[in-house]
Amino acid sequence: MPPGWGYPSPPRLYTGRRRPGLGGVAVLVVVTILATLAAPHARSLRGLVVGGLAELPALGRPGRAPATGGDGARAGRAVAFALAQRGKPYRWGAEGPQAFDCSGLTWAAWRAAGVAIPRTAAGQLTGLPRIQGRLRQGDLLIYPSRGPTRRHVAMVVGPGRMVEALGRGIPVRVTSIRARWLGAVRPGGQPMMAAAPAGACLGLATWLLARALFGGRRHR
Repeated sequence: MPPGWGYPSPPRLYTGRRRPGLGGVAVLVVVTILATLAAPHARSLRGLVVGGLAELPALGRPGRAPATGGDGARAGRAVAFALAQRGKPYRWGAEGPQAFDCSGLTWAAWRAAGVAIPRTAAGQLTGLPRIQGRLRQGDLLIYPSRGPTRRHVAMVVGPGRMVEALGRGIPVRVTSIRARWLGAVRPGGQPMMAAAPAGACLGLATWLLARALFGGRRHR
């Protein structure tokens, strides 16, 4: 029926060009790439949460209570754990409970205190805060070594004393602090967080992608 014969004209449809959206396959590829890149950098992503993305839930270990007390209390628990391992044999690559290597001992001790640190002596040297002043209980001293990783680590337990798993044939022991260490580091800045599972990393990457693509747009 022609317009004007008692019926209103039909509404004019919007004919402007729409911006092409991302296809489902493209989004999946981007999310997969982001998840792969995010997995090795869980600590950095956690920093984003602390720095302002408070709406993201923390990824903790289910069923494990967070560490309580200050850095001194956590250091005391780490030292107590390490001292309790005295006399246990050295075995390269071991992290307890029956045997330890040098970094396995320090890693397990700080884990028992509720603090996550890198697993190897080299990682502890590069991944933990360096200290320049007076040594404290729980500090880690990294020395040069002739072993496979070229690094050895021991834990300060008191003035002039440290505990270590030195090498094959030498059980975990307390000994005098030796000079000429490569570096001294201090764990304990953050409570332990479990490594995020792949599904959580994927979900986090999806959330970040969605925020980047659509967070600043208004719904139309």
